[in-house]
Amino acid sequence: MFQQVGGLVMNFLRREDGPTAVEYAVMLALIIVVCLIAITALGTNTSQTFGTVSGSIGGSGS
Repeated sequence: MFQQVGGLVMNFLRREDGPTAVEYAVMLALIIVVCLIAITALGTNTSQTFGTVSGSIGGSGS
């Protein structure tokens, strides 16, 4: 029985499908983190720009 389990474990470790899937998952996670950081920075800059434009206009329209 232990020999069977050991054979299954060794077969799993020899296959390349598992590590490849893990590598893709890690790359996807890193891409998502970079996108979130970029979107946050862009949102902050856009908010500041709209604030500057609004202040320059002087609050007209209300």
